[in-house]
Amino acid sequence: MNPTYDEILKANTLRGNVIRKTPLIHSPTFSDLTNSEIFLKEEFRQKTGSFKIRGAYYKIKSLSDDEKKHGVVAASAGNHAQGVALASSLENISCTIVMPKNASPAKVAATRGYGANVILEGVNYDESYSKAKEISESTGAALIQAFDDPQIIAAQGVIGLEILEDLPDVEEIYLPIGGGGLAAGTVIAIKEKNPNIKVIGVQSKSFPSMYESVKQNTRTLTGGERTIADGISVKMPGEITFNIIKELMDEIVLVDDDEITKAMFLLMERMKFVVEPAGAVGLAYLLSKKPSPGKKVVAVLAGGNVDMYLLGQIVDKGLAAMSRLLKLSVLLPDRPGAFKEIVDIITLANANIVEVVHDRLSSDVNAGSASVTLNLETQGKEQAQSLIKSLEEKNVKFKLLT
Repeated sequence: MNPTYDEILKANTLRGNVIRKTPLIHSPTFSDLTNSEIFLKEEFRQKTGSFKIRGAYYKIKSLSDDEKKHGVVAASAGNHAQGVALASSLENISCTIVMPKNASPAKVAATRGYGANVILEGVNYDESYSKAKEISESTGAALIQAFDDPQIIAAQGVIGLEILEDLPDVEEIYLPIGGGGLAAGTVIAIKEKNPNIKVIGVQSKSFPSMYESVKQNTRTLTGGERTIADGISVKMPGEITFNIIKELMDEIVLVDDDEITKAMFLLMERMKFVVEPAGAVGLAYLLSKKPSPGKKVVAVLAGGNVDMYLLGQIVDKGLAAMSRLLKLSVLLPDRPGAFKEIVDIITLANANIVEVVHDRLSSDVNAGSASVTLNLETQGKEQAQSLIKSLEEKNVKFKLLT
């Protein structure tokens, strides 16, 4: 059964003080970079750090008293787990979350912190889901789906109501698609009020399951390559969500990890927003393709739960992509003063040495030579190119590593 617009309205009335109406702000920075009027929907400021609490709370709130007595169970590697755990805690019912054994320790700890009993089972979502289904069948606990459930979809659709309330003349909305719950609910809400507003879903090129399914006109199993956007790494879209998106969504587009990394970096540097990879894909597409010149556009920033180790990599890769962090390997004669000559060139170029690794012993370094790997901070592409030109003019043997 497909969710209806009336169900979305009902979900909106049952949000109480738990579900926040997240801000929608205009960004002059991203407007300038895309030639559009960009507005950012800050779902990463939602409780638990993502939109997932919306669907989880409404679904659990809607359970019968008898169902609540048996508790709930869900499978998730991250945001859905935290949403279900918090919603269960607020309703004072028992909650079991099955997470993959390789789930982020921070996300496991956060889920337990919301009061859930966490079971680590399997090495991927599918294996964890099988265990959650088994628990549901043996204990009677309600299985809370991550996306393919009418009430879950309806509650995510409240985001569409909020966008229209704050920006009635919006022309285009870009939002992530994994299993499709957020996209399906939002597109129902938007098209009911104004069919002329374009709604565009964005997927990772590594997991283009909804993109391929719509293209083939049937649910299609696809994806499986590594991607930083683990929150939308879904190999098969939901049946309900597929039918809704196939009928109502204007377009589905794809982005790669480099484009996502750049968007996350710019969000941190320019806006001071920490947004997870899956939550930044809409803005990533707008920045890389600039598809909507002159139009009023909303990008839904769906979540902000980023692993701290990944965050450090995003900063480094973002700097490297903008030629502000230059990594190069230099082969030098192993004699006094050789490295000083390189340092003098770097100093004249006004670059800053961040890290130096000196290597005489590796098998690919000839006797009488030394390999030096340098991490350099520059002010941008022009300065980086000037430094590279200076090294070439001095006949320095080097290899760029970024």
